[in-house]
Amino acid sequence: MAAGAEGHSPLHQFEITRLVPMDIAGVDVSFTNAALWMVISVVAVSALMMIATARGALVPGRVQSVAELAYEFVTGMLRDICGTQGLKYFPFVFTIFLFVLTANLLGLLPYSFTVTSHLAVTATMALVIIVAVTLLGLAKNGFGFFHLFLPSGVPLWLAPLLIVIEVISYLTRPVSLSVRLFANMMAGHTTLKVFGGFVVALGFLGIAPLVFVVALTGLEFLVAFLQAYIFTILTCIYLNDALHPHH
Repeated sequence: MAAGAEGHSPLHQFEITRLVPMDIAGVDVSFTNAALWMVISVVAVSALMMIATARGALVPGRVQSVAELAYEFVTGMLRDICGTQGLKYFPFVFTIFLFVLTANLLGLLPYSFTVTSHLAVTATMALVIIVAVTLLGLAKNGFGFFHLFLPSGVPLWLAPLLIVIEVISYLTRPVSLSVRLFANMMAGHTTLKVFGGFVVALGFLGIAPLVFVVALTGLEFLVAFLQAYIFTILTCIYLNDALHPHH
């Protein structure tokens, strides 16, 4: 495909490029545009929290209000799903929420890169979460953690079938967690690129597609928050299973 055609492809925006090529013992560890935008996301979140907590004013300003709203939002989510016992793991869940939300929102900026539109990123995050909550469940409950796969009161003759179903369901958690975020972000950005191309191609007649693109961009902001919320609430549900496998 010609370079010009690639530039106008809706999928060109998801291409990972090497910014600083590096090779260690035959392993490609180049610093890419994806890595750059992950660093930017981390720096943006860190800057937000540092600025918000620098003064701690009784009457909060805008930045402090945003940080406090995010804090209360995640705290309420954790308390409702996991109980007060889950608040111990607030830093982990809060970090996940802010990183995913920031990465989603930064991906809406022109000439940016949406790291959450890549399955490698979302799958790695999902695997870390599932492994972490599994180890936590085993550490907290020992063999009692396996009650998660066989709830109490189940007839003995149903146990083999139910255990298989529950184990398969548990093992597919990282798949559903990662694919949901990746697919929604990729689909939304692809749609925006397609309709944006119509605006350029139609010129003056592209007013209608332009209005649609503006509306779709607003919808994408909502989707960015919604996907961060879903990713976080599923994390809380998995954490609750690790803390209370007998429920």
